[in-house]
Amino acid sequence: MRATVMYGAGDVRIENVPDSQIKEPTDAIVRVTRACICGSDLWPYHLRRPEDGAQRMGHEAIGIVEEVGSEVGTLKKGDPVIMPFAFSDGTCVFCHEHLQTACLHGGFFGNGGMEGAQAEALRIPQADGTLFVLPARGDDALMPSLLTLSDVMGTGHHAASVARVGPGKAAAIIGDGAVGLCGIIAAKRLGAEQIILMGRHSDRIALGRTFGATDIVSEREDEAIARVRDLTGGLGAHAVLECVGTDQAMNTAVGIARAGGAIGRVGVPHYEAVPAAQPLFYRNITVGGGPAPVRAYIEELLPDVLEGRIEPGRVFDRTVDLEGVPEGYRAMDSRESIKVMVQP
Repeated sequence: MRATVMYGAGDVRIENVPDSQIKEPTDAIVRVTRACICGSDLWPYHLRRPEDGAQRMGHEAIGIVEEVGSEVGTLKKGDPVIMPFAFSDGTCVFCHEHLQTACLHGGFFGNGGMEGAQAEALRIPQADGTLFVLPARGDDALMPSLLTLSDVMGTGHHAASVARVGPGKAAAIIGDGAVGLCGIIAAKRLGAEQIILMGRHSDRIALGRTFGATDIVSEREDEAIARVRDLTGGLGAHAVLECVGTDQAMNTAVGIARAGGAIGRVGVPHYEAVPAAQPLFYRNITVGGGPAPVRAYIEELLPDVLEGRIEPGRVFDRTVDLEGVPEGYRAMDSRESIKVMVQP
């Protein structure tokens, strides 16, 4: 079968690999019908070293169950499913606490030697706890939005939840990528009165406004902090969604947060320590977040997708087949595309 393999920074290839097979009785095989390229895939696209070895890529998918192991009890061949970016058994203490990304028997697709979803098919460990069976094949037009429930919509929702977005509050979103744009949807859905998008790309800003952004801040660093504070009466935002993962973004998040506010960080951090410890402490700002337990959020978000109340699938602005994945990486890296969908 065909699959995406990254060999090093900028070196993405589509290759023939052995067909995915059941290895454990709790496994399933899923034929991928939609996958995508994630902004977090661009970090290894820049930084992966050849000595790290080849890695199959992709951690977001919807597909069809092709085969199940002997101990799989909730799935059958032919089921349409959402595959979250992390696999989890659904039974450990952390899964019961709705934190599947900390599952004692879990892990992440497209990472650490695991198979990836930018492929024709892949093996799903802990299939009962991982896969979410869709109620029906559904309208093909809904598939892009359903695909976002495997990561970016759930991740945006996680950032908003951790940042304690609620009715009447001011929310600021740092980052105009797919996660940040989905964070706008999440903030509006949770009742935020003011939603400030911090971004610089006209196409993303336009989409952000349609999702519910009330204000746009295109400045950076101190100028951005001053602008957000001006927009919030000098007090700062109640809720800050940090969707980038750099120390500059985190410094900005601290600078724009209101005293007593909260920061939900979901950008994979590329810094060793959270900056601005003194302002965080003296202004009683709460910092939380991490890999979003999107498996816990699917059931909550799915009705809004199926009934058309939210359309996170609009973040996809380019579709490629499997052979077009390397070009998809290039387009996202050069900011020619917000998010690329893959149809094997």
